[in-house]
Order: sequence, then structure tokens, then C-alpha cells
Amino acid sequence: MTFRSNVNKLNSAREKSISKNIISSKVLKNALLLSFLLLFSSQIYASKVLIPMDAESQSNHLKAYGIVYYSLENQLNVNWLLNYRGGSFLISDSEKLRKECQIRGVDFELISDSMTGSILEEISSPSKNMESVALEKAPKIAVYSPSGNKPWDDAVTMALTYAEIPYTTIYDKEVLNDALLLYDWLHLHHEDFTGQYGKFYRAFRTVPWYIQEKKEAEELAAELGYSKVSEEKLAVALKIRDYVVGGGFMFAMCSATDSFDIALAAEGVDIAEPMFDGDPSEPGYQSKIDFNKTFAFTNFELERSPMVYEFSSIDMTAKRQIQKENDYFTLMDYSAKWDVVPTMLTQNHTRLIKGFMGQTTSYDPETIKPGVLIMGESKLNGEARYIHGIKGKGFFTFYGGHDPEDYQHRVGDPKTELELHPNSPGYRLILNNVLFPAAKKKEQKT
Repeated sequence: MTFRSNVNKLNSAREKSISKNIISSKVLKNALLLSFLLLFSSQIYASKVLIPMDAESQSNHLKAYGIVYYSLENQLNVNWLLNYRGGSFLISDSEKLRKECQIRGVDFELISDSMTGSILEEISSPSKNMESVALEKAPKIAVYSPSGNKPWDDAVTMALTYAEIPYTTIYDKEVLNDALLLYDWLHLHHEDFTGQYGKFYRAFRTVPWYIQEKKEAEELAAELGYSKVSEEKLAVALKIRDYVVGGGFMFAMCSATDSFDIALAAEGVDIAEPMFDGDPSEPGYQSKIDFNKTFAFTNFELERSPMVYEFSSIDMTAKRQIQKENDYFTLMDYSAKWDVVPTMLTQNHTRLIKGFMGQTTSYDPETIKPGVLIMGESKLNGEARYIHGIKGKGFFTFYGGHDPEDYQHRVGDPKTELELHPNSPGYRLILNNVLFPAAKKKEQKT
């Protein structure tokens, strides 16, 4: 009896063990099935991809702009959520988009229809300084730059390349042949539209690269039918003016900003000295400057001396009294629902931007025309850094300084590695402008 009892007990224990294993196996299978269903359902009901642009959630802000451009190229619906989590983007969900985000290292969130509705409801509330702007097409981008220029000499071409946004390089021949009509957005490289070769004469007139570039500019002007480089550059500036007046979007940095306006104001007036164009400047040329022809600046005094590395009183580089560690400027706040354009152009994950220098570093507010918006300013130094305006049917944005992540860029300095600055607020301002033409026109209330 004792033996049979022990056998029965052993069999009973074995049956219980098998039963437990079967139950555990079922529980595990059910758990796995539930996890799969939850994952599958989240993908089914995730109708949107949110690209967050706040400081905490996005590890690569600059690449995120490239994702938005990619989405527009692939006809995905895109909304720019102004002032929502640093200016985030809401995009129609697709497997290709998610993979592209992963490949490029851009953080994203999958959100459901109900969550999308909640976000848009919050944004539409009159009590919230937010707005949702539909982006409808990938703008065609042109960069005005000489063919021999190195891409890393210009912050915009570096930003476009790093963000993987395609662009076409054009120069004087293309502009004068009306190629601008093919593009929605134009960036002006650090050009001197006055024909004074960047006012580099004092420091570099005996250096081979300066001599070569002067020679090439003169040859190009002659080929295009002009006797002087200053006349040819004026013709280019006038074409660019017409492009903007006709509805184009223009963005410029550093010396391309003030030299462009100076060239327009000096139309028909010789302001170049003999070492630049072979003959003396026109007597009393300052009094002949027509400020009505400019985009942004007025009442400025031209710098006459060829030995001074400066164009006019517009720029505040020589007037600045500020140390590098204290050099910041602040972005202005605008009503997202009413001032849509400047709100788009100032989207960022911080309102405080590191300052940086250039041949034209910043603008004297006294020389800025009424009606031109100062979107970024340093009150500590009394200067404007980032300005925007309307000309005819088009828009222009001027951004002082050379490279947002190279405080005092000098000729021959190594290029900036944007891999080290994927969250640069200063570079974000550039890329805001790139997406600006993609917005539906009816959304632009400025």
C-alpha cells in the first residue's frame, strides 16, 4: 500500500507539473499575442508621424528639416505646428517615412487619430499662441555662388547638404538668362554686389587667390558684355530684385545682405575706386544714393576708403563692444495665428541664439527701414541680427554673420562639421527659411 500510495502521489505531482507548464505556455503565448496585437494595432491606428522639435525630444534638429523636405517630395501631408514643442512637424504615416527617420537619426513619434485631434484642438484654441500651417510642396532651391567656391565656405550650403535637401548652384550667367524663374527660393552666397571684390584689397591684394578671383570676375563681366565688374554685378542685383518683386523668396547672409542693397541704391552712380574698376569714383557720390531702391536699409553712409574692410555704416562689426562669452541675440515672439510668416521664420527650441561674426555681422537699427521686421536682436549691444521684409509680391530675409557655429570665421579656416552641431539653433533659422516657400499662400497672413 505504501509503495502504491507513493506511486499515485508521484503521478499526481507529475500531472500537476505538466498542467502548470501547459498553463504557463498558454499564458506566454497569450502575452506574446497581446504584445503583437498592441504593436500591430498601434501601427494600424497611428495615422500620423510627429517629428518633435523641442530640446528634450529631438536628437538631430537639422536632419529633421531634411525629413520634412523628403516628405513633401513624396507627396505626404505635412503640417508645421508653430510654437508646439519647438515647431514640430506632423506628417502622414508611412513605413518608408519611419525607415527614413531611423536611417537619418531623426526622432519621431507615432500618434493615433484621437491624439492628432487632441493636438490640433489644443493648437486651435484662441488661448494658445500656436498655429498649424500646411506645407504643400518641396520648394526648388537655388544657391547663388561662384563655381569655384568650396561648399563649406557658406553656412547655407553646409546646412542644405547636411540636412540632405537638394539644391542647384547658379551664378551670373544663369541669373542674367532668367534662370531664377525656375526656382522658388534663392540664397545669396557671401557676394559683393558693389564690384569692390569684398573690400579685401588692403589685406589680400598681393595674394594669388585674390588676384585670380579678380581676373576671373573681369573676364566674366567682359564675356557677358560689361566693361566693369560693378556694372555686371548691378545687372545681376537688378535681376534678383525683379525675381523677389515677382513673388520669389530670397535669403542672404553676411556681406551679401548690405552689398546687395548698396548696389541697388547706387544704380547709375560710380562708387568704386580705381583699384577696383580702373577709374576714380564719382565726386559727391554719397549725396546721389537713392534709398528708395533698397530692400531693407536706408540713410547709411558708404565707406569710401578701399583700405577699410567695410562697405557702409549699416554693419556694426567695428562698433561692437561685447565679449564672445556674452554674445547672444534673442528671437522675437509673434502671434502665431496672425503673424504667421515671422513665427515660421523664428521657430526654435530656444529663444536665445549664440552670436557669431562675419564681414557683415549685424545691422544698425537706425539704418533699417520702417516696416522691416527685426526678428532677432541683441539689446545688450543695440544691434539687429536677423531681419525680414516684403518686396512686391515676394519676401526677403537677411541674417548677419558668416557661420552660426564658427564665431569668427577667417579666410582659410577649416570647415564646420555639422555632425558636431546637429541641434544648432543658429542653423535652424537658416532651415526655417528653406521651408518657408512650402507653406500655403493663404496661410501667410503677414
